[in-house]
This record gives sequence, C-alpha cells and structure tokens, in this order.
Amino acid sequence: MSLPQTEQTIDDPENLPAARRRRAQRTLLPQAASEHEAFLDALSRRLTPSFDFFLFSLVAALVLSLGVLLDSPSLLVLGALLAPLMSPLVGLSLGSVTGSMSFFGRSLVGLLIGSLMVFFVGLAAGLGMRLILIFPLNLIQPYFHARLSFDGFAVLTLGAVMTTIWLVRNKRSAAVASVALSYELYVPLTVAGFGLGYGLEHLWPDGLVVFIIYLAWAALLSAVTLLVLGFRPLTIFGFTLGGALLLLGILAVVGLSGAGVAFGGQVALPTAIPSATPTPTQTFTPSPTLTPSLTPVPPTMTPTHTATSTITPSPSLTPTPSPTPVYAVVNAIDGGGAVLRTQPGFGSDIITSVSNGTQVQIISAKPAEDGQGYFWHNVRIPDGREGWMLETTLQVATPAPEW
Repeated sequence: MSLPQTEQTIDDPENLPAARRRRAQRTLLPQAASEHEAFLDALSRRLTPSFDFFLFSLVAALVLSLGVLLDSPSLLVLGALLAPLMSPLVGLSLGSVTGSMSFFGRSLVGLLIGSLMVFFVGLAAGLGMRLILIFPLNLIQPYFHARLSFDGFAVLTLGAVMTTIWLVRNKRSAAVASVALSYELYVPLTVAGFGLGYGLEHLWPDGLVVFIIYLAWAALLSAVTLLVLGFRPLTIFGFTLGGALLLLGILAVVGLSGAGVAFGGQVALPTAIPSATPTPTQTFTPSPTLTPSLTPVPPTMTPTHTATSTITPSPSLTPTPSPTPVYAVVNAIDGGGAVLRTQPGFGSDIITSVSNGTQVQIISAKPAEDGQGYFWHNVRIPDGREGWMLETTLQVATPAPEW
C-alpha cells in the first residue's frame, strides 16, 4: 500500500498526556512508527483484490443468475455464500481515510471489475432466456431485490461494520459478515443485468440504482468504522487530509445522486399495497339483504273481485338480487406472492406484485385463456388497481363451476 510518507514520528505512549494515552489504548493501531507502518502494510495486502476475488465473483454470478431465473431464494443465498470476501470495499474506505489515492484507485478498479463480471453474467442469462424462452417467466423474488428496503439497509449496515472490524483484526469470521455485503450488493446487480437482457423494465435500471446506493452506503460506513478504530490521515494539514475529504465526498455524491434518482424518478422504491385481512362475511358469505323476500301477502288483506285486487304485489315490485361479489386470496405455491399484469399472458406488462394472503376481488365472470394453456382472471387489488392474475395463484372458498 503506497501511503503518503511523513517525516513526523509517533509520540512515545509513555510521554503522552492522560487523555491522549486513553484514546490511544482504545485504538487498534500500534503507537510505534515502525509497527504502525508494518501494520498498515499487512492490512493493505489483505485488502488488495486477488485472483480468487474475481474467480469466486464469477462463480457467485452464475449461481445468482440461476436463482433469478428459477425464482429461488435458496439459490440466491447460496450465491452470496459462494461470493468472495468483500475486502476491496474495505480497501476503498481505507484509502479514503488514510488519503492514499493510489490504494483507493486500486481497490476501486478491483471492485468495479468484480461487479461488472456479476452484471454481465446476469445480462447473458437474460439474453439467453429471451432467445430460448423455454417456459414463461413468473418471477417474484427479483422484484423484491430491485427496490430499496429498510431491512436491506439494516443487513448492509451490520455487514459493513462487522466486516471492517474483523478484517482489521485479521479474523476468519470476517467471511461470515461479508456474506451480508455480497447478498445486498451482488443480488440487485444480477437482477439489473438479467432485467436488461430479458427486457424487464421494472428490474432495469431499478436493480442498478439499488446497487449504487448500497455500495456508497457500505463504503461510508466502513470509512466511519475505520475512523473510530483509530485510522487517520498521516498529516494534519496537506495533501493527505484533502485527498481523504475528496474521496469521502465522492462516495457521498455517488450515494446522494443514486438516492435522488430513486426518489425523483420513483425508481427502486416499493409499491405501497394496503394489506386487507379477509373476513368470512366479506369474503365468502353473501349479504342477507341481497336475498329477495318471498313473504306472502298478510292474511288481513282478503282478496275480492273488486278493484282492491290491484294491491296484490306485482312482479315488478319484487327486489332484484344484485350479483354477489367474488373474493379470492393470493396463495401462490412458488415465491411469496403473484404478479398483476395488464393483459392475460406472461408476455404482458407487469403492474405490480401482490404478496400471499392479500384479498382481491374477481371481476371476470369466467377465466380467459392466453393460448398457452394458462387461465387468467381479471381482479381488483385493495388499492383499486385492476389487472389479470394467474388462476393457479388464487384461492376461493367455493370455486365457480368453470374454475
């Protein structure tokens, strides 16, 4: 690691004031100048991306692309487990806080190469499926990873902080925390490449925006963690401090620009779907007021052959029962819900995704066939939007004869 050199020497810990001595004891860095330089050199070697980083990034990208294609959460987790240790991200932060632009650039190039490999493998998988089209896609999991979420930020925060601490302390447990970083960074990137190749606009560029924001957030958290651990620029004034502030500013601008795209263009933001808990009276039991009354004429009204016979109830006065609305509950076997589309068929545009357990109203009198042997129903979701949903993902208490 080519850190800026300085002629200053680290003060002797025994001659430091009491406050500075306590602060020095809380840091992980050695106080002696020679030990300090050797520690930074050994740490920079651990954080420099090697051939294994690129090889395992490629293996993880293949497994993640298969997980996106099969809509399998298990394969997505397996891909994150096979991903390499995200040491270049910590190296990016180390170059920022120490003011070493050369080490910052080397870590950035290594991280970008690994990320591009993941993106292009997902792109190739999407293009291949678009050309082959062995079976229609009904994806659920990729749409959940192509939007920002609070739990995603929480997992990313924990992973960035713990990976940084354990890498500095040279513990093998850093690989466990790095899985959280790989999952939150590589999965949205794979989803973005797959969406671009297959032509799914709700996966591209949403997944790429999520990746950029998560990457900037993780790098900033790692830099703050290094500062807390005692890493500082090597001079108080001069090039290193300005370089550190400049590099941290670049990370902040990248994260804020990605957030501006997300909130300004409504990209990678979750669609608000109000949850509706179905009740027996609303879902399956018809309202008693809709049943026509067949009560006979009161016995006090004696029928005669005079004009009073006109008070006999006329058929036109009999209340006409209105059709009972049919409700269903989303109960997809694969994934966590179903997709609402504009027209019947897997090739139509996607309106939104609906989670399992959500109550929907069936509008169509009978299902529509898409020409491929699949049946679709026109439904209305709780927020009022209407679309078509696959019949096998819906569950009703008493299906119609043609269900």
